[in-house]
Amino acid sequence: MSEHRRKSPQPQGGGRAASRRGQTGSSSGRRAAPRGETESPSDSYGSGGEERLPGSRADARRASQRSSSGGRRRAADGAGQGGQGGGGRRGGPGGPTGPGRGRGRGSVPPKKRIIDYPRAGKYGAARWVPSWKLVTGLFIGFFGSMMAVAGVAYALVGLPDVAKTAEAQNNVYYWSDGTRMVATGGETNRQIIDYSRIPKEMRYAVISAENKTFESDRGVDPMGVGRALFNMAKGGQTQGGSTITQQYVKNAMLEDQSQTLSRKFKELFVSIKVGANVDKDDIMAGYLNSAYYGRGAYGIQAAARTYFDKEAEDLNASQCAFLAAVLKGATYYDPAGAESIDPSATPAANRERAETRWRWILGEMVKDGHLTEAKRAEYPDFPKLQSPRSNAQLGGQVGYLVDLAKAYIVNNSEKTGITEKQLREGGYEIHTTFDKKKVKQLEAAVKKVQDKNIKPKARPATDQHVQFGGASVEPETGAIKAIYGGADATEHFTNNADQTGAQVGSTFKPFVLAAAMKWGILDPDLEPTQAQDERKKVSPKSIYSGENKLKIENYDGTVWKDKDDKEWLQRNDGNEDYNPPSFRIDLREAMRVSSNSAYVQLGMDVGLDKVRESAMDSGIKEGSLASASVPSFSIGTSDPSAIRMAGAYATFAASGKQNEPYSVDEITDKDGTVFQHENKAKTKLAFTPEVADNVTDVLKTVVDEGTGKPARLNNRPVAGKTGTTDGNKSAWFVGYTPQLSTAVSMYRMDDDESNKKREFLEMYGTGGQDKIHGASFPAEIWHDYMEQALKNAKVEQFPTPVDIGEVVNDLPTPSVIPTPTQTEEEEEETGSPTPTPTESETSPSPTTSESCADFDFDCQDDGGANTGSSDAGGTNAGPSASASESEEEEGNSRGNGNSGLIQGSSG
Repeated sequence: MSEHRRKSPQPQGGGRAASRRGQTGSSSGRRAAPRGETESPSDSYGSGGEERLPGSRADARRASQRSSSGGRRRAADGAGQGGQGGGGRRGGPGGPTGPGRGRGRGSVPPKKRIIDYPRAGKYGAARWVPSWKLVTGLFIGFFGSMMAVAGVAYALVGLPDVAKTAEAQNNVYYWSDGTRMVATGGETNRQIIDYSRIPKEMRYAVISAENKTFESDRGVDPMGVGRALFNMAKGGQTQGGSTITQQYVKNAMLEDQSQTLSRKFKELFVSIKVGANVDKDDIMAGYLNSAYYGRGAYGIQAAARTYFDKEAEDLNASQCAFLAAVLKGATYYDPAGAESIDPSATPAANRERAETRWRWILGEMVKDGHLTEAKRAEYPDFPKLQSPRSNAQLGGQVGYLVDLAKAYIVNNSEKTGITEKQLREGGYEIHTTFDKKKVKQLEAAVKKVQDKNIKPKARPATDQHVQFGGASVEPETGAIKAIYGGADATEHFTNNADQTGAQVGSTFKPFVLAAAMKWGILDPDLEPTQAQDERKKVSPKSIYSGENKLKIENYDGTVWKDKDDKEWLQRNDGNEDYNPPSFRIDLREAMRVSSNSAYVQLGMDVGLDKVRESAMDSGIKEGSLASASVPSFSIGTSDPSAIRMAGAYATFAASGKQNEPYSVDEITDKDGTVFQHENKAKTKLAFTPEVADNVTDVLKTVVDEGTGKPARLNNRPVAGKTGTTDGNKSAWFVGYTPQLSTAVSMYRMDDDESNKKREFLEMYGTGGQDKIHGASFPAEIWHDYMEQALKNAKVEQFPTPVDIGEVVNDLPTPSVIPTPTQTEEEEEETGSPTPTPTESETSPSPTTSESCADFDFDCQDDGGANTGSSDAGGTNAGPSASASESEEEEGNSRGNGNSGLIQGSSG
């Protein structure tokens, strides 16, 4: 130790205990007791405090200040160390603070902060716990700011003006050659009427249905708004809950209809202001004058004329209840349907929804005291409605074409940038893909056959409710060139070119063949996993059995059975056996004669999942496909639209390149181009050219030598397929040349709006023929149309196919004799009833070991398994007969989850 340092004097008495007492006293902010003042025995020891010197109190005070400052600096580390005794070199009577203690007497308090956070004077976790003062201050500050913002927003928003909502412009539609088709969409279909002219039944219907507290509330529903904001904030689906005032504000003022937080807040402030400053009568009148009722009608007056052809003030309670129901959403509550926008919005489904809500609203009006029971009893039936298309410009095919273009724009709004509301407001020039000449030619071909053969007055039992549909698609681009939607868009409201529910029958078989060539069949000698990896691609020369009543097997050779443990015996049309006794038939010949047994078994060997995938790759929509859990799937139990069938066959015509069918080339507005279709944007390779060209070559045989002979064109190659379905309820011909693919359908359906079920009717005797098949009227229409549509087009040949795949089953499949639980004679005598299918079952439920073709009147059909036939037109495998003699195969299977009975087969 240096000699220059002053040596601290030794404590006089008290020893260590006294020292400790001195420290304790200092730590608590009190001056240590002087020596001799304590009675501790340790006072006799020489250790403890320091000798008191002159000025030691001042030194102790300075030491205390230094200790306090150091403690504050060390507080951030949680140490809280105070100074030890002795201040300055001369020392003092002990340090004023101890470890982890507060500041001593005379220490300087910490500097105060506006927001004491982290909290001073607290250590460890306590420093991060806000004080009640801080929490209260923040709470008051936050809500004060929110109130200030709300006040400013409330002051800035204005009141809505209903008149401004009537502003709308026309949409002008153009043919593919640039000539004008029609101007529509912005007609003057709104007239604002005074509150006194709105029937009280309409006001009460809306109050009972949408906002029972309208007459007493302040214009907003806090709970409803809260739910909507919460759902949007968490990214969930937005929901309603708006009052009539909020709906009025939404309809009459806000241009932005997006479901966003900013729009909801703006709507909220305007609604509050409207509720506080506008009379309830004016709010109700504004709402009913600005609401959209469907069919282009804005406001109650336009809706009354559109649906009932009368003035709004003349509406009765039943009609008012219907219009109040439509306000929930015309897409789903207009009985005319909106299938082009949403396939679930069928006329039947919409009518059921509308009737249910109409009945409920009338009941609520009675419950709320707005309608008497006696008055309610005057309206037992749903009100009769007017035609959904009153604009004469939309007559003929134009209405269907406009609807198709609208649906394309709205359903592809992420690409077109145009919502349904924006399209209704108008101002667009829409250039379509529709070829004016081809549309007229297709309509003329249908009308020719219809006028010549369909006589509803002479043969009402068989010729009423006959419908035709058709569509023509360009294979190179996917552009829809023509459609036939029905006799007149202002009289027949379902677009027959779009999805109608008519099953496609044997026209589905090419997808089975394409799947067998693309993926191949499963090898029964391999384990399932290995069999999937080592498939064997087939050649059109592959051999299958053309035997009638063929027992269908799984790919591994086990017999396929349904949920009731029944075997599946596939019939051909007319119980025809092809090439007995060996029944050997290659896939080309089986397609030519449309053998059911061969293609049903091929589908099982490939796997129905791959058949399904093949159809979807071609362009068939998944929603139109039937259950792929039963063998009949391969012979056409699905119901794609004519547009989709034409598009799918166009994939084969384009050597495997699939283009999505589309109807709009370009959209412009006052600012320029809004949307332009990119022809190659969605092209994908569904099949290799080898696969597609081989399918085309097989289908060419069908037209040249088989059931499709009536569709042959002069000096022009054609590939195609006929199709007929179970019960003779629909018939098809789908075919193509290299430049154009066309599908034509025919069916009977009573689609009057009073018919809720819209059931397909049989066509036995229709048109004076014993039955209708794909080779009859559909093929005739196809032929007449295509001759004219391609009259001046260059004759192009299909590509020459290359050999593909292996010839499988070069030995014929042995005939398996069924071992029924009953003999055929017993079955015919007993005639067991068909079991009622359950909703959960999608497999067929035959009641016997065999099934009968629906056209085979000599067979006792117990309503069992899928049946089949072919429009072979000949016996065995010989040359086919003429079209008038040819027979088409039929098939049915239990298990469409929607209707219970899957109808299907092919022709």
